[in-house]
Amino acid sequence: MNACEPHGHGPRKAGVVIASTRAAAGIYADETGPVILDWLSEHGFDAFPTMVVPDGEPVGAALRALLTQQPAVVITSGGTGLSPDDRTPEMTRPLLDREIPGIMEGIRRAGAAKTPMAMLSRGHAGTAGKTFIINLPGSPKGVMDGLAVLDPVIGHLCEQLEGSHGH
Repeated sequence: MNACEPHGHGPRKAGVVIASTRAAAGIYADETGPVILDWLSEHGFDAFPTMVVPDGEPVGAALRALLTQQPAVVITSGGTGLSPDDRTPEMTRPLLDREIPGIMEGIRRAGAAKTPMAMLSRGHAGTAGKTFIINLPGSPKGVMDGLAVLDPVIGHLCEQLEGSHGH
């Protein structure tokens, strides 16, 4: 049984939101969604189709729509920097019941070991009900670094949110 497959319930569901005005407009192809989908598949998740949306309020609308499906995990990519239209953290924060700051601290620490620019990422990680939501950067390398930090904890995290793992 996969680490993220609850006993007898089939694969956990996951959602992916790509915050990129240019990718949403078709100016260039989304490069981070496929990386996230591969990681989710490797970890036993069944992902909904990737939602590629413009920066700002469309990110909030996509997150709210996904939460109605009660996925175990929602991963966003993009919109976490300091540009005026980078608003993913602002769209995510109001949806979170509880933040998990250690995850973002770990991701920024791992990224900063490779590039000091990682310290500029403003993403959040937390829970909305039984759904884990995380904001990853908009670059494939930043996404891979963030997912590597999640690797050892994602199964335990899902089990805790489901109430199926003791402390």
